[in-house]
Amino acid sequence: MAAAHVALPLPVLPQGWTAEKDFKPLGKISKPIQRSIEPVGPHFLAHARRKRHHRTFSEDERIQAQENVKKVEDDDDAGEISEPEDPVMLQRDAKDWKGQDHYAVLGLSKYRHRATEEQIKRAHRKKVLRHHPDKRAASGGTEDDSFFKCIQKATEILLDPMRRQQFDSVDENADVEPPTKKDAAQKGKFFKLWGPVFESEARFSKIQPVPLLGDDSSTKDHVENFYNFWYNFDSWRSFEYQDEDVPDDNENRDQKRHVERKNNNARKKKKTEDTARLRHLVDDALAGDERIKRFRTEERANKNKKKNEREAAERKAKEDAEAAKLEAARKEKEAEELAKASKVDAKKAKEAAKNAAKKNKRVLKGSVKDVNYFVESGDANANVVDSVLNEVDAVIAKLEPEELADLAAKLNGKKDIAGVKGIWIEEVKRLEGAGKLKTGDMKVLAA
Repeated sequence: MAAAHVALPLPVLPQGWTAEKDFKPLGKISKPIQRSIEPVGPHFLAHARRKRHHRTFSEDERIQAQENVKKVEDDDDAGEISEPEDPVMLQRDAKDWKGQDHYAVLGLSKYRHRATEEQIKRAHRKKVLRHHPDKRAASGGTEDDSFFKCIQKATEILLDPMRRQQFDSVDENADVEPPTKKDAAQKGKFFKLWGPVFESEARFSKIQPVPLLGDDSSTKDHVENFYNFWYNFDSWRSFEYQDEDVPDDNENRDQKRHVERKNNNARKKKKTEDTARLRHLVDDALAGDERIKRFRTEERANKNKKKNEREAAERKAKEDAEAAKLEAARKEKEAEELAKASKVDAKKAKEAAKNAAKKNKRVLKGSVKDVNYFVESGDANANVVDSVLNEVDAVIAKLEPEELADLAAKLNGKKDIAGVKGIWIEEVKRLEGAGKLKTGDMKVLAA
């Protein structure tokens, strides 16, 4: 692309401007200082590498890329995910993916169901770098990509939680064979032989964590809980992975249903057989467990002792029951007497409260009577008396006994109209504020 030239003239100085009279220096230039500068950084190192090896930019980038790939391969080989590849496995037909050991294909045989998602991804990356068809072709190898397809299929299944669980369900390479009767008869090897077996079977348990086999010092409760758990083992193991392929032909629906029924029946049968196998395995372990034999021996040895203790406990319980019966009768009698006295006291208190309420009501009604029902001159007529007493009764109906007593104490001895009226007005406002009376219901006591 050609460079473009743009003409930009310098700005014109003001008319009459001169450097002698208009230039104003703002500071002085410092003296020069000599400093040593050392080139550093990745760009300088790349420049030095190119100069040293007489490479161009493109040559250096290509060589560096190759070294980075080799470094990744070396790092993977030096890691924990590494195992020899079986030559027979490398010749496996990719179409027979159901029969392949996916963990072995990725070099994860020693991890199997314990392999993490990160380990699977790292193993896949390592295998791809080694067996990708393009790389093999570039190195002069054959272009057969069957094993590369096996790698892709193994990764696809193991990174899918549901499909991985189906494969783990039938992964016989992860099983630990139970010891033979001859091996189990060897003294002192029970836990060493049976521990790995139960650890292997534990991966199928829906309930986690699974109780451990323990050791010779385990308590009776621990041992009983262990065998109870395994005799009631709840397994998630299924056998879908071994299903016969269902035809995708929509026109042959009967055949499809037939295959599905066949698969369901096969799964149920395998599930039943697996349950029976596990039950038989637990029976064998229980039969050879020296702890069970020791517990039974101790049980028989303590039988008489427990019987004597039980009889002594029964005698003591009988004596305690008699004593408790007498004590209960005494307490019952005391409770009856106390209840009787409390009843009398409650009756007296009720009567006293009732009399006090009557007295307080008389004080309230007497307070308006003493001030002539708030009529200042002359006798109050019957209508005024009824109106005032009705309002007094309405207020009394809204008062609790304590409130009634407080109001009576305020009105007791008051004889002046203003004082009595003020107390009633204050009480009516309090009840209206509490929502017990509606504003405007009281005509005389609120005015």
